[in-house]
Amino acid sequence: MSNRFPGRRLSKLRLGILVIVLLGLTGGSYLGLRSFQDANAASSIPSVFSGYVDVTATPRFAFESPNSAEAKGAVLSFIVSDLKNACTPSWGTAYGLAEAESALDLDRRIARLRQIGGTVSVSFGGLTNSELAVGCTDQSKLTSAYREVVERYDLRSIDLDIEGTALADTASIDRRAGAVAALQQDRKNSGKNLDVWLTLPADPAGLTQTGRDLVLRTLRSGVELAGVNIMTMDFGGSKPATQTMFQASASAADAAHTQLQSIYRENGADLGSDTAWRKLGITPMIGQNDIAGEIFTLDDAASLNGYAKSKGVGRVSMWSLNRDRTCGSNYPDVAKVSDSCSGIQQGDALFSTVLGADVIPTRAAQAPAPAASTAASPAPTATDDPATSPYPVWKETARYVAGDRAVWHGNVYEAKWWTQGASPDNPVDQGATVPWKLIGPVLPGDRPSPQATIAAGTYPDWSPTAAYLRGSRILFDGYAFEAKWWTQSNSPQASLDGAPDSPWMKLTAAQLQTPAAK
Repeated sequence: MSNRFPGRRLSKLRLGILVIVLLGLTGGSYLGLRSFQDANAASSIPSVFSGYVDVTATPRFAFESPNSAEAKGAVLSFIVSDLKNACTPSWGTAYGLAEAESALDLDRRIARLRQIGGTVSVSFGGLTNSELAVGCTDQSKLTSAYREVVERYDLRSIDLDIEGTALADTASIDRRAGAVAALQQDRKNSGKNLDVWLTLPADPAGLTQTGRDLVLRTLRSGVELAGVNIMTMDFGGSKPATQTMFQASASAADAAHTQLQSIYRENGADLGSDTAWRKLGITPMIGQNDIAGEIFTLDDAASLNGYAKSKGVGRVSMWSLNRDRTCGSNYPDVAKVSDSCSGIQQGDALFSTVLGADVIPTRAAQAPAPAASTAASPAPTATDDPATSPYPVWKETARYVAGDRAVWHGNVYEAKWWTQGASPDNPVDQGATVPWKLIGPVLPGDRPSPQATIAAGTYPDWSPTAAYLRGSRILFDGYAFEAKWWTQSNSPQASLDGAPDSPWMKLTAAQLQTPAAK
């Protein structure tokens, strides 16, 4: 074949341009492929909303009965070292795990939340007490402590909230990482995943240097992180006066996103932008923060929700669900932080609804809900066995008073007031007309609880003419009561009917074992 352009040759300049064009096309294809792979990887990671719950705070927050659809994800807080034994896990030093089951009904309430499609994670640490790895220096015992919590509550996700001096405690960081990595591997070997989130302080410039070092050290110890959750709260002097709390939170998240990619590269992994967003969590403190003048408003919450969805943030949380309501009129200083209200006027709005709107729920990463009936499903799904039921099986002919518990169709119910013949799982009764409150399902391993029985003559019968001091005990209608304060002529019947202002408290089996107050 003859040359159609005789005498023409490619100059060095033209050849260079051709090479550059080819390299550009190749590089563009490579970057396009990388971008596609990153987007695909990120899409496989769900975005989640889960509010923190202070388990030991009073009044007790009913996380098992969420007041918004978005609040079904609960991060129960905080597991810390027991005051007497640093390697023993406790709830805020106030309750051991078994004590929390009996005193707070915690295990049953967790099961109830899962029963309605909710999810549960547990947070270790926090600012106030000692995270397990700080005081427990025995690596084997430390691993066992984490395992005890994970297995007891059948967790698929845990949260490690590291604050204060623990941030720079490299010995505890390494112990914690080693224990968690071992536990992750054990769970993987048994066919179960364990997502691990690190929750760390941040300012508008992102993670602190100690926080950044902690993440890298944790990764290098073999922990597979679900992500890093930044606490966008209590900024203090790091937040410019002109910034809103949302703007400071977004600035912190933008910086932390870049930092996270850098940390993973330093650890030998190339994290795409979309995937890095999925591995980032944002947790504001709703309403009044600990720093005077820092108030995270409902408008801030709406803006942060939109920001998180636009970026594809992997987790949105809040501190805390306990605080998601307007303070009552008796709370004198709303500028002072309360653990049970936000300090701002919320009206009918809920931070959990605003922050969690349209965020993918967490249930995909959690254990499946146990097969048990709910109040909306009257058909029996379990055989109630008096030999294993924690409370007596409900009987249509029996009478129940406020506080009495019964088992029906595999669930535990508590009477709100005097009732007889009303089925606990009646699907027709609604709201205030329901005489029973669903506590949660009967759990594997449940055994009958001691019942409050008392022989006639143990205490004097109640008399309408007698005056009773605080701590006095009497018998009425077959029940034992103790006076909450001085009283005369007030019948204990009001207590049986569920009146909260009755001067009489019906005694439980455990209380009957305690001597009367003198």
